[in-house]
Amino acid sequence: MSEQRRIPQHVAIIMDGNGRWAELRGLERHQGHAAGVEPVRAALRAAARHGVQVLTLYAFSTENWGRPAPEVDALMELFCQCVVSEAPELVRQGVRVRMIGQRERFSEKVRTALEQIERQTAGGRTLTLVLALNYSSRSEITRAVQRIARRVADKEIRPEEICESTITENLDTAPYPDPDLIIRTSGEQRLSNFLLWQASYAEFWFPEVLWPDFTEETFDQAIEEYARRDRRFGLVTK
Repeated sequence: MSEQRRIPQHVAIIMDGNGRWAELRGLERHQGHAAGVEPVRAALRAAARHGVQVLTLYAFSTENWGRPAPEVDALMELFCQCVVSEAPELVRQGVRVRMIGQRERFSEKVRTALEQIERQTAGGRTLTLVLALNYSSRSEITRAVQRIARRVADKEIRPEEICESTITENLDTAPYPDPDLIIRTSGEQRLSNFLLWQASYAEFWFPEVLWPDFTEETFDQAIEEYARRDRRFGLVTK
């Protein structure tokens, strides 16, 4: 297998451990989230260097709304600040930013920030950064089924014509390939309602490092681990 084929086309990361990182240092949880910004930069640099085409970051789940209001407010404010500060560098690097999830629940300020960063980076061709915000895979699949059901009701499609590709085409991730590699930091080994449909044949890697300590070298290790995997997709290696 060539070296090029050993590079995942799509890497997805569950950025776990900000709160624990802060607590271990006697800091507030929101300080852990702030410390998680530099690892995002590191992951982007490493992904671009390896030739990864899509990097998806699980940034805020639907369930995260249940966290204390001050922590959620701090996260939203941090996101808006990062849009302003990071946009020029993202444009310089050729990174295109897109979002999956439901925008409706966000404040007007956050929705405006999302639209701004997507518009400013629309010309990026080096790497697509997909931010999973207010995202839940079960919600995503439910909304896809609802869209398909409406098409059936409108007689645009017959039930027997529904296939796997029909569902895939109606997911938030329709424009992107399925993830080849999913990384979850902090040592936890679960998907937490993230890309359940898309992860059918993904490789998984669970480093013990907490997200604020994630570096380019950590990403490199993930790529090396991926290269050692024998991806058969249910077939037999010849």
